[in-house]
Amino acid sequence: MARFPSAEWVTLYQDAINGNPAYKVGGANWDKGVVALICKAKPDVGLEEDAGIWLDLHKGVCREARLVTSAEALKAPFCITGEYARWKQVIRKELDPITGMLQGKLRLKGDLPTIVRFVDASKALVESAGRVATEFPDD
Repeated sequence: MARFPSAEWVTLYQDAINGNPAYKVGGANWDKGVVALICKAKPDVGLEEDAGIWLDLHKGVCREARLVTSAEALKAPFCITGEYARWKQVIRKELDPITGMLQGKLRLKGDLPTIVRFVDASKALVESAGRVATEFPDD
C-alpha cells in the first residue's frame, strides 16, 4: 500500500495507467502535452507543502510520472489543483475530475474545452488511480 501523495504512489499510478486498456483507447489521441496535478498542503495529515504529480501523457501511454514541486507542476500545459480532500474523493471515485472542475472544486490551468473532449481518458485515469492500493494519512 502506498501513501498518497508520495513518489511510490506516483510510480504505481503510472503502472496502473499503462496497464489500463481503457486509457490506451481513451487517451489514444491525446498529444496535448503534460498534465500535472497539485494536491494542496494539509499539515494536519503530514502534508507540509503542496505536492505536484507530473504526468507525461501521450497517445494512450504515460511516458513518465513523477512527484514534483507545485512550481514545476504549474509549468505543465494543463495543471489541475485541488485540496487534499478533493483528490481523496477523486481517487475513491466519489468525484469526477471534470465535474469537479466545472463546479470549482478543482481548478484547471489550461484549456477546459480540450480537457472535456477527452472525457473517456479522464475517466480511465481516475479508474487507474483507484487501482493503486492507496493509504491516506488521515484514515
